[in-house]
Amino acid sequence: MTENYTALYEQHKKAGASFTDFGGWQMPLKYSSELAEHHAVRKAAGLFDLSHMGEVWVTGPDAAAFLDYALAGKLSAVAVGKAKYSLICDTDGGIIDDIISYRRADDKFLVVPNAGNAKVVAEALKERSAGFNVAVDDASAETSLIAVQGPAAEAILLNLVPAEQHALVTELKYYAAVEVEIGGQTLLLARTGYTGEDGFEIYVPNLDAPALWEALLDAGEGHGLVPAGLAARDSLRLEAGMPLYGNELSRHVNAYAAGLGPVVSLAKESDFVGKEALAAIKAAGVGATIGQKLVGLKGAGRRAARGHYPVLKDGTLVGEVTSGQPSPTLGYPIAMAYVDVEFAEPGTLLDVDLRGKPERFEVVSLPFYRRQK
Repeated sequence: MTENYTALYEQHKKAGASFTDFGGWQMPLKYSSELAEHHAVRKAAGLFDLSHMGEVWVTGPDAAAFLDYALAGKLSAVAVGKAKYSLICDTDGGIIDDIISYRRADDKFLVVPNAGNAKVVAEALKERSAGFNVAVDDASAETSLIAVQGPAAEAILLNLVPAEQHALVTELKYYAAVEVEIGGQTLLLARTGYTGEDGFEIYVPNLDAPALWEALLDAGEGHGLVPAGLAARDSLRLEAGMPLYGNELSRHVNAYAAGLGPVVSLAKESDFVGKEALAAIKAAGVGATIGQKLVGLKGAGRRAARGHYPVLKDGTLVGEVTSGQPSPTLGYPIAMAYVDVEFAEPGTLLDVDLRGKPERFEVVSLPFYRRQK
């Protein structure tokens, strides 16, 4: 696999990061202690390089109608300045990727796919655009994405944004975006994230990413800001019950089994790719009365479940763990797993086979952690 490096690779090296391959990118796994980075995000703030994510611009008179067809959600209903979480599905209803789309104008959207899926999503959108008056422009290679996540995120941003724009930051709602000036440049600032905390994501040209990274670190001095890697990002998103493509989501999984039924807009007037299959899946009761459903699992002991570990009921296989580890915030093991629907009710006691030894887990509602607002 080709190794890709973000525009911030040298900053990570200087900071002593340990690297790992993720979606073909060399990304910082951690800088010092993943536990310390996790706790910093929960209590203060963490700085993340998300430049491996994709950025695809969809523009033109038919942009909204096109995305209504290409995605499972109703993007035409999104107000300018707002964002929407959605899915891009195949004709069988399988999930190609979960994405966030930002509406920047009536005829302009920014679609953000996951790292390993960026090219696949861009190509799928281009293929699906036939017959629509739109342009699909994959800007992933020229764009960096930096996130500031945690309770101190807003205060840190206010150190960088001109005073006359402070209200743009403080009044920005969750799943909304606005253009602000940082370091003399106009950048897109979104109040989104993947940690379960308040936070922001900033889209910046590659050339300007290192200066922005350093400016954010300077602005975060006194606020407890630390650079954070993928290890902390994974433990944070797991606590927040957020699915990870390749773990909880794939082409072999549908929205209803994954608990993402509300993301699918079967009621929208337009046809969309996968609509017929998804309507049939829903009508059959998948994720409700038949098949499997994604659930949260809380460990009764100290040992953690890991991805692909079998889930058992009275010794019989009833599911499989998709993600699992000890929760740094909560102090006990947590996991997500697909289990047969009859065992998906919160309070159900199941066992996870931890390398030959059954360990008791309880089905619980997601998310495991919800921040105090």
